[in-house]
Amino acid sequence: MLAASHLNFRKSSYSSAKGEDCVEVADTGARAAVRDTQNRGAGHLSFSATEWKALLDEVRAENL
Repeated sequence: MLAASHLNFRKSSYSSAKGEDCVEVADTGARAAVRDTQNRGAGHLSFSATEWKALLDEVRAENL
């Protein structure tokens, strides 16, 4: 797993506008890393491209 210092995190478009429910995402090419904006020190979760796509597909389907 890559160290967070080597990742370029950005705020997810699914985060709340008020900044209360924020997650940050970093693309590593073959993987996606996700962390809690307000608890960055807790580390991040890493997903394969297949897992990440499945998660995003499910989130999008729930928001229709």
